[in-house]
Amino acid sequence: NKHNKVKIIPLGGLEQIGMNMTAFEYEDSIIVVDCGLAFPSDDMLGIDLVIPDVTYLKNNISKVKGFVITHGHEDHIGALPYVLKDIPAPVYGTKLTIGLIDNKLKEHNMTKTIKRKVVKHGQSINLGCFRIEFVKTNHSIADASALAIFTPAGIILHTGDFKIDYTPVFGEPADLQRFAELGKKGVLALMCDSTNAIRPGFTMSERTVGRTFDSIFAEHKNNRILVATFASNVDRVQQIINSAYKYGRKVVVEGRSMVNVIGTASELGYINIPEGTLIDIEHLKNYKKEDTVLITTGSQGESMAALSRMAASLHKKVSIMPGDVVILSSTPIPGNEKAVSKVINELSMKGAEVIFQDTHVSGHACQEEIKLMYSLIRPKYAIPVHGEYRHLMAQMGIPKENVIIMSSGDVVEIGDEGYKIADHVQAGGILVDGLGIGDVGNIVLRDRQNLAQNGIIIVVLTLEKYSNQLMAGPDIVSRGFVYVRESEDLMDEAQKIVDAAVQDCLRRHVSDWGKIKNIIRDSLSDFLWKKMKRNPMILPIIMEV
Repeated sequence: NKHNKVKIIPLGGLEQIGMNMTAFEYEDSIIVVDCGLAFPSDDMLGIDLVIPDVTYLKNNISKVKGFVITHGHEDHIGALPYVLKDIPAPVYGTKLTIGLIDNKLKEHNMTKTIKRKVVKHGQSINLGCFRIEFVKTNHSIADASALAIFTPAGIILHTGDFKIDYTPVFGEPADLQRFAELGKKGVLALMCDSTNAIRPGFTMSERTVGRTFDSIFAEHKNNRILVATFASNVDRVQQIINSAYKYGRKVVVEGRSMVNVIGTASELGYINIPEGTLIDIEHLKNYKKEDTVLITTGSQGESMAALSRMAASLHKKVSIMPGDVVILSSTPIPGNEKAVSKVINELSMKGAEVIFQDTHVSGHACQEEIKLMYSLIRPKYAIPVHGEYRHLMAQMGIPKENVIIMSSGDVVEIGDEGYKIADHVQAGGILVDGLGIGDVGNIVLRDRQNLAQNGIIIVVLTLEKYSNQLMAGPDIVSRGFVYVRESEDLMDEAQKIVDAAVQDCLRRHVSDWGKIKNIIRDSLSDFLWKKMKRNPMILPIIMEV
């Protein structure tokens, strides 16, 4: 029926990098595509990760039929353990994707409660009134899929993160034939990865990186080689191992996520490691340095990752030495440039040679592949996801009024007759700190920033219960404000100000403790601002005996 409308509700992933998650709803069925996390920005002090707000799904939990996952990157699977606690629906994905999700659920003791189903490329699953077909694509992690979502209102094609690699390292090229067939059937809307939509041309094949590695290995036969890359890029690791094997080197895999992913990938047969090539990091010392290669995490300059610890001499087992060759096999994610150049500087100061030219290709389609996708699919509507770029659509032959730019939380109702933004639901980031989910919000973060920037002063005094006589104090304790031993005069003056404020309250028989605290806080705060132009957090504490 051409009057049918399906709802598309992005719950994350549109305004920032990461946290990808979109709900599709028709009558009493909801399916959720991807469930990713985002990493905290610098101002989120102490926050470990950020997950999407799924209030809308909680409120419609009876409709949620399942989570359908396009590929195994953190910004697409990282929030699953947290979200599934509230919405325990089954999870569908390809073999490697489910393997990586299993690792996560194990860590959270959730393998018993959550149903997972492995789907092959070309297969379909039925969830409520949706049929979802997994279509093979290429990306910087193996087993990536686009999803053809068959709805009563028409076909929606979600590309997932993709590029088109005609000569992939492992497995088949993207299934362009199937995309063309779907295009012939008629596609209502294309939700296309537009991360690299600004970059002209084609994304190079992953194999080109293998050739670069080969020539670097050939040129540096007398040096130890370290390669930092994304743990999830199994094909990249495969090519490093190929070069190492070809040049007779042993390989050490270092960094927690690297060990995890490579373990899962080799169990499931996505990587082929020749017998005797991998050695344990403990055995590094038994080999000549020029006979070894280290594959490590930390290509983004993350302070806790293996490469950064090596660069800062904090790594227990590996020290960077003059003559080491370090290959950075990734591009800095926007926002990480400073951290990456810091690591490059630290490595160079230790006498290492750092190589980062031609050692990486993107996992995302550039303009020509995006154009190819549009010309195969010929959708009625274009809904760019993962970064937006409107200018491109003109060349794709999609009229401007059929390009839908969405924001997280928008409810887009779409059908053959047209579309409208019908509603807006709650969406945004929920902060995870340790085991606490959502218990740290704007107010706590503001306090943390204040504490981090200005320090804290605590004023303690003891009052007698009924008479309100001063029994002890006021004592001043400070942290992160000034170094007390070298600021005795300042602290003496502060003590006098506080004494005077307390005496003043007692003389005037102020019995409301809230008022006493405010008077102490205000007088000390005024004094410190006049004297130092600083605003520490001031916490008066009154005890009673």
